[in-house]
Amino acid sequence: MPRPIPTSRRAWIAAWAVLCAAGLAATYGLNTSSEADPPPKKPVSAQCAELIAGIERQLADAKEEGGDDVALTFSRVRGADEDDCHDALRDHFVGER
Repeated sequence: MPRPIPTSRRAWIAAWAVLCAAGLAATYGLNTSSEADPPPKKPVSAQCAELIAGIERQLADAKEEGGDDVALTFSRVRGADEDDCHDALRDHFVGER
C-alpha cells in the first residue's frame, strides 16, 4: 500500500487562502467589467399621461399665480377597467424634488 504524501496544515491553509483571493479577484473583475443595464422604461397608459398632464397644468397655474409649486397627488383605481397610475406618477415627479 502506498504511503500518503504528508501535508501540513499550513499548506492546506495557504492553498485555501490563494483560492479565496483568486475568487475575490475574479468576482471584482467581473463586477467592474460589466455595468448593469438600466431597466427599460415602462410605457405610460393614455389615462396616466392625461393625469400627469393635468397635474403639470395645475402646477404651472399655481406657479403663475405666485403660489407654491407643490402638489399632493393620490392615485386610486375607481373601476376594474381603469389603470393605477401610482408608478407612473412616482417616476415622473420624483426627479423634480
